Amino acid sequence: VQLQASGGGLVQAGGSLRLSCVVSGSIFSVRALGWYRQAPGKQRELVATISIYGGTWLGDSVKGRFTISRDNAKNTVYLQMNSLKPEDTAVYYCNSVPSGSVWGQGTQVTVSS
Repeated sequence: VQLQASGGGLVQAGGSLRLSCVVSGSIFSVRALGWYRQAPGKQRELVATISIYGGTWLGDSVKGRFTISRDNAKNTVYLQMNSLKPEDTAVYYCNSVPSGSVWGQGTQVTVSS
């Protein structure tokens, strides 16, 4: 199973980042995909999903700021994050929805105030 997230970094509040995640073809083509995040001391939470047909859902905390998309030719799912806030600081992971038992290493996003 491949769930390779990248694109994180340190950004000031109000800035933008674009996360990418390469997903195994066996999962990508048959499962809805999602971006999850886990902040220090908190449980992992689902923030955005995209179905195999392209339908999307965004959590209330990121609605209007984040966009999820997928490139079927590249087996890649993206998370465009705009107007970032310090509370968006977390490790971001991609996985299927519902999530599988295997998680990738994630990518750290740090938003400074």
